[in-house]
Amino acid sequence: MTPSDASDSDSEKPELLPFEARQAPPGTRNIMLTVAYDGTDYAGWQVQPERVSVQSCVEAAIAKLTGEQRRVYCAGRTDAGVHALGQVANFYTLSRIPVRNIPAALQTALPDDITIVSAAEVSLRFHATFSAIRKRYRYVIHDAGICPPFLRRYSAPCRFRLQTERMQEAVGYLLGCHDFRCFEKEFPNKETSVRTIMEAIVYRSSGWGLWNSAHQWSGHSHRGRPVADSPESGGPEAAKEPSVGNVSPWSVDGRPEETGQPFVVFEVMADGFLYNMVRSIVGTLIDIGRGKRPVDYLRTVIESLDRSAAGMTAVAQGLYMVQVDYPTHLLTPE
Repeated sequence: MTPSDASDSDSEKPELLPFEARQAPPGTRNIMLTVAYDGTDYAGWQVQPERVSVQSCVEAAIAKLTGEQRRVYCAGRTDAGVHALGQVANFYTLSRIPVRNIPAALQTALPDDITIVSAAEVSLRFHATFSAIRKRYRYVIHDAGICPPFLRRYSAPCRFRLQTERMQEAVGYLLGCHDFRCFEKEFPNKETSVRTIMEAIVYRSSGWGLWNSAHQWSGHSHRGRPVADSPESGGPEAAKEPSVGNVSPWSVDGRPEETGQPFVVFEVMADGFLYNMVRSIVGTLIDIGRGKRPVDYLRTVIESLDRSAAGMTAVAQGLYMVQVDYPTHLLTPE
């Protein structure tokens, strides 16, 4: 099973650290990688028999570079079709290759749809899975009529124009600490289904700024309401730019005012996520945005503890792992 947006426990657990950390010989280094990838052609992050995964590609590149067969640990296993802007992984090595050279060196052995964004040497106690304290996901929906073919791999098409004001009001019910088993597929998958959501927001966007891992988060309040962003950021304020006179062939009913904001974006930050949690929330939000459910329906679903009360599981291609946060003391090598 490879959860699409699942996470393991997000607190540091030294007793669960891998053998390499507990029995590391002198000279062992722990290398943290930030990885971006187009998940379309992969069976998710995790190694699977007879299927190509992101993990198998990264491990093969490390073996080619260092001559070592190393296990690569990640922050959260993404499912088939799910993308990443800021996936975090780590591996242990005796190689003395300067860390500044590792991204470019690994890239020569990786396919074009997997990119090593950065590398850093970190504490031997750092574990990409167990040391994570916060994770951020983004889900992108295209609801402005016919979806351009080059967006189908990277957004979820929706035939209905969504009411984002209703959806934004609804996400307030997600904030705080709750038992989120109502959004988990095949409960139980974890020791506990209690998670804390710190931020949640729904907004319209003009486009490609969404593919920047730093996009938006620094400008939002903890209540999940947008504050002013520059139009260049592609965020909420970009939707207020005046329309030009030309009508896009992809607009809704040929109305030029719709062409500047064809994406509905849901962003969420929490201390951890359950199997299919983000995509199940999005499915429920779509029902609210269509007017099929009342604005407070998320509260009803959470209180029910019943997966059947929530909406459908949204498709994988709209989901992105954006960023993972860790305690700062683990980001420095001993």
